[in-house]
Amino acid sequence: MYEKKIPKDLNCGIVVCMEVIGGKWKACLINDINKGIKRPSELHRSHPEASLRVINQQLFELEKHNIIEKKVFPVLPPKVEYSLTETGKTLLPLIDLMLSWGNEYKSRTNISD
Repeated sequence: MYEKKIPKDLNCGIVVCMEVIGGKWKACLINDINKGIKRPSELHRSHPEASLRVINQQLFELEKHNIIEKKVFPVLPPKVEYSLTETGKTLLPLIDLMLSWGNEYKSRTNISD
């Protein structure tokens, strides 16, 4: 397993927050799961510009940080669903603020995709 040469200073709350939700798709994934998109294929379709590998990696990291919960159903073919944990639900106000700020910033600056 890869170890970073410079350890992270987790004494700063911003660093801790970015460790958990930092990543191009993590905030979007949390928002999608909150809206009811729970299957991996639905999450992948929701963000076609993201690679399957990146989406899966970020789902794994969110699960590792206890933000989402993965439920595997014992059926064939395998069925997996994700849901927010209680800890994950505490991030929803932050995600909503990020969404509001981004929309307002976009409208004021004419930023494009």
